[in-house]
Amino acid sequence: MSGQVIPVWSPAELHRQLSEKRPFAILDVRNQSEFDVWKIEGKVPIPTINLSYFDLLNLEDENEELAAAFAREIPKRLHDQLPQRGPILAVCARGETSPHIAEGLRRLGYEAYNLAGGMAAWGDHYEVRVIEETRQLTILQISRPARGCLSYLLASGDEAIVVDPARHIETYTRLAAERKLRITAVLDTHLQADHLSGGVALAKAAGAEYWLHPYDSIYPDDLLPATFPFRYVEGGTIFKVGEVNVRALHLPGHTLGMINPLVDDRYLLSGDTLFFDSIGRPDLGGKATTWIPLLFDSLKQLLELPDSTIVLPAHFSHMHEADAQGCYRAPLSALRSSNEGLRMLSQGLPTFSAYIEASLPEHPQSYDDIRRVNTGLLQVDEAKASELELGRNRCALSQREAGKQTGEGASMV
Repeated sequence: MSGQVIPVWSPAELHRQLSEKRPFAILDVRNQSEFDVWKIEGKVPIPTINLSYFDLLNLEDENEELAAAFAREIPKRLHDQLPQRGPILAVCARGETSPHIAEGLRRLGYEAYNLAGGMAAWGDHYEVRVIEETRQLTILQISRPARGCLSYLLASGDEAIVVDPARHIETYTRLAAERKLRITAVLDTHLQADHLSGGVALAKAAGAEYWLHPYDSIYPDDLLPATFPFRYVEGGTIFKVGEVNVRALHLPGHTLGMINPLVDDRYLLSGDTLFFDSIGRPDLGGKATTWIPLLFDSLKQLLELPDSTIVLPAHFSHMHEADAQGCYRAPLSALRSSNEGLRMLSQGLPTFSAYIEASLPEHPQSYDDIRRVNTGLLQVDEAKASELELGRNRCALSQREAGKQTGEGASMV
């Protein structure tokens, strides 16, 4: 590549562009199999072309500059498919090959940028939003936009609890240090299947106690117990954080040990029990028929909370679910009427069960290994961890209106 410095978008800049619905296009040069599993999504459709780097690579001789080769090949392969105006973001797996594509595009007169670090960096990017910040209570929502994962830091005085931390624990230790907070407890709402928990590691690093419901300390397939020590959290357990009480509600169904923390009797951290557009799937433990009635009862119990309760889930499905401040939150009153799973409760258990069974998505094979890692039964290195976490979470039921445009990448080819 020439000495020209190719303009880049960091993952933070990409998130800003997506959040502000700014128009741009993507040329993703990963293999189609990688692209099909996981692509960049936003609040609005993103015009996207997927064409492998190697399909564009046609050197005239071994000494030809890559950018020159791509500048020659792109018009042949893509013809008039690329937009003539506006930014084009070149994307690859780790940001190693896409700079050559971006430079080739720039030589053709396009406003091209490279995604720094590629999809790997995008997958590991975190955003922090303030849900509440008063003298008495601070709630920070930490999102992992590429995966749709949400975790929380709850603080009062100089004490903090972290709920559902992801594996990059420096995100939470940095936040605590910046705010001069002491992490006193770390809680996983359930045995995570879609991402590797940072709960045990964060508790150790912070000198805090790690809490988990005992039912979720057992791998559901072979009933092997977790290999690490933890404190038992059960329904009714009260965490005292400064001036604020956090009460644990035991709402099984997605898992047997699902805990939903109720913060200051105003905020419900709904884990994977309740999302905005859907409800938690009860089949990841291999016992959907047995767990559906548990989920039914748990959701009915959840609906006994006041309408003003603010629901803060552990995952989101699409960026358009965020509010104007970029927070994923909704009053329970709104979900009563808009959430299909909650509406189905009124039709009774038989109808609810039929609805669940008809809506179960595919069970990702990686989820089995992730649960083994999260119970300490399997050790993986960083490369394997990234591989296991590839793609978005699939902890919710499939949506019956999944064909509606919800901000997924819109193909241009």
